[in-house]
Amino acid sequence: MQSVKSIVRPDKVDDVKEALAKIGVSGMTVTEVRGHGKQKGHTAVYRGKEYQVTLLPKMQIETVVPDDIVEAAVQAIITAARTGEIGDGRVFVAPVTRSYKIRTGEREGM
Repeated sequence: MQSVKSIVRPDKVDDVKEALAKIGVSGMTVTEVRGHGKQKGHTAVYRGKEYQVTLLPKMQIETVVPDDIVEAAVQAIITAARTGEIGDGRVFVAPVTRSYKIRTGEREGM
């Protein structure tokens, strides 16, 4: 099993969700986050005063997938979330050695 975490633009969450559903990924956690990468934010004007916005709103999507569909999941996320502009986001993959169902205590994985 692998944990696939992606940081995407807020308007791309539904596209990513649909792309993952097409390859059989149904469970995910979506969290509102703030951050920046190379784009380093932008300048905004509020009540006539200019200020620097350095932490931009993003969405974090986390899911755990079997090893055999990790690459398909990553490609689905990249394809669905890409606009071609700076700030499209990032995908991280990390191993998951085991998981447990809270309701039953059943162990999954190695």
